[in-house]
Amino acid sequence: MKVLLIINTQKSAASTLASEIKDTLAKRGCDVKFYSFDGDPAAAAGFDIAFSLGGDGTVLFAARTIAAFGTPVIPVNLGTFGFTASVHPSQWDGVFSEWAEGKRDVSERLMLEVRVKRGGATVFSSTGLNDAVISSSGIAKTIRLEAWMEDMHIGNYRSDGLIVATPTGSTAYSSSAGGPIIDPEIEAFILNPICPFTLVYRPIVLPAGRPITIKVCPEQRSGVILTIDGQVTETLEPDDLVVIKRNAAKARLVACDRAAFYSALHSKLGFVASGTGTRDA
Repeated sequence: MKVLLIINTQKSAASTLASEIKDTLAKRGCDVKFYSFDGDPAAAAGFDIAFSLGGDGTVLFAARTIAAFGTPVIPVNLGTFGFTASVHPSQWDGVFSEWAEGKRDVSERLMLEVRVKRGGATVFSSTGLNDAVISSSGIAKTIRLEAWMEDMHIGNYRSDGLIVATPTGSTAYSSSAGGPIIDPEIEAFILNPICPFTLVYRPIVLPAGRPITIKVCPEQRSGVILTIDGQVTETLEPDDLVVIKRNAAKARLVACDRAAFYSALHSKLGFVASGTGTRDA
């Protein structure tokens, strides 16, 4: 079995745990390789399973790196929050063994495919697990954007920006901006304005099967920037079109099923303030 360890070297415990995992799995006959944030993407192909060793940001990086190869990821949490990175460092061996024995389901998560078109040509492309954010890059925060779903005009926005989030990303920046939380198995996008100039514009849930196009209007008071998963950035120009659609490949996460998602809502976000509740009549 070929195992890839995706390591956030900024986490002091990541290298230590990576060595532990490599030594343990090598004794079982596994071929284990390390992969860091500055690695060659082609070197991440051909593995049976991957571990992400870091926090939620490391999971986002891992998803963008290996989703196209169909490789499942065991997200080990070495960060401070760990909503998507749900596996405790002490649990990695048990989760791996259960996955290898077919006893662990793999959650398939919707991802974004994002392209920037300028003058009819594609000048930027990326994928994302959480969200794509178009926002101001200058001191003057308010920018002007137009949004469509296919040929249907959604609206003209004057706001600090727009978030297009997946169900996985619905618990991240979009939630902080007042967006709804979506069950991870629902195929949908959230279009969420950031601090809109008028209260008319509210977050809206859209079907993931139809592309969303956002135009950067001319005569902006500020520069405009596109950010993917809070990690990948691209400067936008007036009249650029940002086209967002469902990515062909999905992120495959081990130990991140619906039960884990709702458990994290309770434990990480305080979704239920008090009481245990019961479904009995």
